[in-house]
Amino acid sequence: MLESLLRIAGVYRIYEKYLSYQVNRAEAPNHVGIILDGNRRWAEARSYPRWMGHLFGAKKAEKLLEWCNDLGVKTLTLYVLSIENLQRSPEEVAELINLIEEKLKETLQDERIHKYHIHVKALGKIELLPDSIRDLLGRIEKATKNYNERFLNVAIAYGGRLEIVDVVKSITEKAKRGEIDPSEITPKTIEEHLYTSHLPNPEPDLVIRTSGEERLSGFLLWQSAYSELVFIDTYWPEFRKIDLMRAIRTYQRRKRRFGR
Repeated sequence: MLESLLRIAGVYRIYEKYLSYQVNRAEAPNHVGIILDGNRRWAEARSYPRWMGHLFGAKKAEKLLEWCNDLGVKTLTLYVLSIENLQRSPEEVAELINLIEEKLKETLQDERIHKYHIHVKALGKIELLPDSIRDLLGRIEKATKNYNERFLNVAIAYGGRLEIVDVVKSITEKAKRGEIDPSEITPKTIEEHLYTSHLPNPEPDLVIRTSGEERLSGFLLWQSAYSELVFIDTYWPEFRKIDLMRAIRTYQRRKRRFGR
């Protein structure tokens, strides 16, 4: 058994080096968005309680910082909690909130955030979250607000349609005050009011969704208009660095025309 596991590990390392060689020969996507899907199904397939799926999924997300740094990805946006997720059973929502709070505490102390100069920001209806979560998010954003080398965006209590609604409300209020002429509103005006307006590159070059589902589920609807989409059958807790590299390799092999 041990010999078999060592053989598998050896093959994995060889394949990882092979993929790394291929990926490093071309330009990496600057901005990658990932829909972290399949935590509950992963747990159910193993007869684990659902919360264990979220726990293992959160541990997997921790490794992404290192992987993206190794591969040259400067901006990472993670779809952690949708606005619809908050409609799940009170027990599951409480488990999710507790787990998110623990991970935010760890993020606040994570030396890699400062080592790599990562600007961390939450995207979503933060006002719907408990005070403890909002406080932690505020502290993390304050501690990293001056970093501009890399960006980590956490889409939490997020909905793409609600983001656009918020943009419309914001622009409407400015128009009422005479700050914006409605006849001069352009796509750039919209972009300047999106949750991602702080980013140098708000549009993901590549969007990855795990678990085999093939839809965006409201993730960055405006920003993803010309993103390359890659859907992976693997549940999120099983996601590996080679899965990320294969997705990037797929992106690199596509010809991006942006409708032209």
